[in-house]
Amino acid sequence: MEYILIYFAVISLITCFVTIYDKKAAKKWTKHRVPEKILFLLAILGGSLAELLTMLKIRHKTKHKRFMIGLPIIMVLQVVILWLILTQEFSF
Repeated sequence: MEYILIYFAVISLITCFVTIYDKKAAKKWTKHRVPEKILFLLAILGGSLAELLTMLKIRHKTKHKRFMIGLPIIMVLQVVILWLILTQEFSF
């Protein structure tokens, strides 16, 4: 369980830094942006809550429906999967 918490802390920090970088890149450099696929990949890997909170805090991509709808959907799916794993009703 300790490793799971460490993993989520690390992926959340990475996600926050990448999201903030993309916001700064959007203001300064248009060629060095983070692809949206990468932002969604980080969310799927466990950074969905961190990404959503960071986007809301820095007001980045908040007008993009795919993020404002997609990230909560990813979070719900992650909670369901985590719950199934923890209750051992779902096995790999």
